[in-house]
Amino acid sequence: MYYKTFDPNPELGELIKCYWMLESPAKPNPERQTIVPDGCMEMIFHYGDLYRQYLADGNNILQPRCFVIGQLTHPLEIEPTGATGIFSVRFHPDGFLPFANIPIREMENTAVSLEQLFGKDGLEIEQKILNAPSTAERIQHIENFLRNQLTNTRTIDRIIKTTVETILTANGQLTIKAVSRQTNISRRQLERKFATAIGLSPKQLSKSVRLQATLKMLLSKQFTSLTALAHENEYYDQAHFNKDFKELTGLTPKEFYGDQLKMSALFYGTE
Repeated sequence: MYYKTFDPNPELGELIKCYWMLESPAKPNPERQTIVPDGCMEMIFHYGDLYRQYLADGNNILQPRCFVIGQLTHPLEIEPTGATGIFSVRFHPDGFLPFANIPIREMENTAVSLEQLFGKDGLEIEQKILNAPSTAERIQHIENFLRNQLTNTRTIDRIIKTTVETILTANGQLTIKAVSRQTNISRRQLERKFATAIGLSPKQLSKSVRLQATLKMLLSKQFTSLTALAHENEYYDQAHFNKDFKELTGLTPKEFYGDQLKMSALFYGTE
């Protein structure tokens, strides 16, 4: 497996967290991989074989070849169907808003095609990315496309930007009351703005950010016990830790730790 991240051009750095690519040969017995909510929307291009996505009702579908995945509020199970070739744009939590032509809240847990979002322009960028011979050229194509899409679009609300930075700096450990007090805006106003700009509530984003900080410690074994891990990340108690962890990963901390060698840290957004 070959995985690498790339920084965006500084002029897009306020919106884009990174680009990443993943290539892996086909395996005779592919394993399911779990994508855990991290508060970031992504624009995905499968230039390799498609991935199968498992649904809550037990059925499964093939993911589109190119799409934007909305904010996740629960774990997403996927499985390669052959050789993997993926190029992705990972946006900051509030970074996709200037490009959204439909309400972000409506994209929750959903893969939305680029044609639906951008029309003919979406189909054209799909072909450019899929036919590009290198990651460097894919990055050049996508940055040109995103710059063009920024024409006459909304700017990000500075209150949202400040609040997101506050949540990230605190690793999601502040209460929403404390976040509201620090940003000097009422909780109700904050929730309305978040729903529009991010597609999550402040509480949902905080839970995802805190989980990511916890997963980094868990995967790197930077803890002495699961109880200590919960305490370090300021969960109210062990029951609260177990509840949030299972809600967002599908596993209890003990189950995750016992099976972590079979799982790729990549798909937990912890790189």
